[in-house]
Amino acid sequence: MAIAFKEWALVCEALGSGEQSVLLRKGGIAEGKGGFGFDHTEFYLFPTWFHGQVEKIRKADVALPEQAPELVTLSYAAVLEWSGRISDKEAAHRLSEFHVLDASVIEERFVYDTKTGSLGGNGINVAFVRVYRLEPVATLPMSKEFGGCRSWVELPEGDFGTMVSVLSEEAHQRRKERFAGLLGVMF
Repeated sequence: MAIAFKEWALVCEALGSGEQSVLLRKGGIAEGKGGFGFDHTEFYLFPTWFHGQVEKIRKADVALPEQAPELVTLSYAAVLEWSGRISDKEAAHRLSEFHVLDASVIEERFVYDTKTGSLGGNGINVAFVRVYRLEPVATLPMSKEFGGCRSWVELPEGDFGTMVSVLSEEAHQRRKERFAGLLGVMF
């Protein structure tokens, strides 16, 4: 596995603490003609930084983790267990127990059209993931290849540590069953 999914640093921390089990994505400008998809079944979580993300999550007392601009620290990995596209906005909002994003972010992601760069799209890509903590964390030098408005980045080959599940098997299974029930999907 040498691919990483770019996600807000605070969302990466929510995934890594077990607070979050889903990824909600419209896609980046650089996704290409085919648009965004959860094309990889195993990937590292690549934290991205911007100060506005603090206001876009539902936790009042959170601060951005420290960032070293010349380095990227990979602390977590994910295994994709289900992915699909939701075109029902209410269904997307029902997933709030599985993530820390503010409802306004779901609204923005649900309607933003990445092909035209304007509002008017219909739907959001959802992935249910099992998250693992890397022991030890992996630190890489920041590279220009990691930049840009794209969701996936290739990582240099290397040893990225041992993966330890952030949730027990029982807790993960309960969350998975609840998710399946809310969306009416099967794993």
